[in-house]
Amino acid sequence: MQHDDGTIDLLSTNFHSTPDTGFVVEPLCLAYGLLQQQPSLTVLPLLRAFLLRAGEALSIGGIHTPNHRWVVCMALARLHSLFPNVNYLKRIEQWLYEQIDIDPDGQYTERSTNIYTPLTNRCLITMARLLSRPELYEPVRKNLMMMLYYVHPNGELVTEASGRQDRNTIGDFNVYYYAYRYMALLDSNPLFAGAIQYMEANTTQESLSGYLPYFLEDATLKRDLLYSTALPTNYLKYFSYSNIVRIRRGNYDATILADSATLFTFTKGKAVLQAVRWASAFFGKGQMIAPALQVIDGSIRMEQELSAPYHQPYPIAKLPNDGNWQKMPRENRTQSEVQFLRSVLWVKELESGGFSLTIKVDGTDHVPLAIELAFRKGGQFSGVENLPNVPNAWLLSSGYGTYTFDSDQITFGAGNKAHQWTQLRGALPKLDADSVYITGFTPFEMKLDIV
Repeated sequence: MQHDDGTIDLLSTNFHSTPDTGFVVEPLCLAYGLLQQQPSLTVLPLLRAFLLRAGEALSIGGIHTPNHRWVVCMALARLHSLFPNVNYLKRIEQWLYEQIDIDPDGQYTERSTNIYTPLTNRCLITMARLLSRPELYEPVRKNLMMMLYYVHPNGELVTEASGRQDRNTIGDFNVYYYAYRYMALLDSNPLFAGAIQYMEANTTQESLSGYLPYFLEDATLKRDLLYSTALPTNYLKYFSYSNIVRIRRGNYDATILADSATLFTFTKGKAVLQAVRWASAFFGKGQMIAPALQVIDGSIRMEQELSAPYHQPYPIAKLPNDGNWQKMPRENRTQSEVQFLRSVLWVKELESGGFSLTIKVDGTDHVPLAIELAFRKGGQFSGVENLPNVPNAWLLSSGYGTYTFDSDQITFGAGNKAHQWTQLRGALPKLDADSVYITGFTPFEMKLDIV
């Protein structure tokens, strides 16, 4: 239903929503342009009326998120191509004054590699094409270059750094098909052409069929890709603004992340270690999340330092007269018995292939900790034992375990079992995965090989 103000609702959350109107206007404009080839169609006046009312809303309405700006602008650009209106152009210019939100790594603000990043690329390409604004192609180029290094050996995408709902989901490289094809043809870029050839060779026609309307609208997309270069498969790339290191060596790769509870991921063919995480039972705040990472001679280091004090009686001169605890803020109390915890992770490549993770946790003694290796569901384990009363959970008590998915296998260890407490107070809940745990007490140090 379209409201009198031209907007529509997204019933799950947004009402009288300009951004959601923009999401609908883009494909409807595309359809309207194609259907104009048959002007007698009775649906055209209905579409026209809907689109013109929507255009009024898009010319004045607000947004919620960074990508909403470019969705609205894309919709207005399409409307202007069908029904020229200076108000559409003025509104586009207002949003573009804010500049495109891309960092030097090639990431947009939301870092949503499986949803809003490919959407933003399409928005910018559409504006550049329809409004003759070639400068808007440049952020798309930067992002597409970065994304070449965000592809796992199995064709999935790195999503662990996303700030949106696609975080830790299985991403599909095919969502970039339109942008890579358009820019490969525009720039005669062999790397982008290689991305297209990879997608076409590793998917079905049905999975790409959603792009058909764009081919019908823009015949240049049908041109042949003359030159191509294969996707990079051997690299160490440090994306400093994103706090991510990506390492790929042929059929396996790893992602190392700061500012995330997922510290390390490993993909080997179809076998996927979704996350290495750990937490300590340290005053309810012991989840290891490093604020930054360092790349030192090809190795990656992350560190977290925590402290937790106790508090002395409240200063008499500042006491409230009613005993109200809320009126006695902690910052006014003297601290005592302050406890400290330092967690350090080193990630190094093994000469024989794979990685060695050195995990060290010290400071306050005898603090329980649990390391979680979260594997994608559906594989088979060996060398591990069931964890009582916790579904889809195992312990690696000693030695090495294996995880096999189809013909691909990941070996991990050595193990340690100092206790069976894996869901520590203050730690994040267990991931929706087949999780293997290694446990210990501080001071704790171990090498965890993953190959």
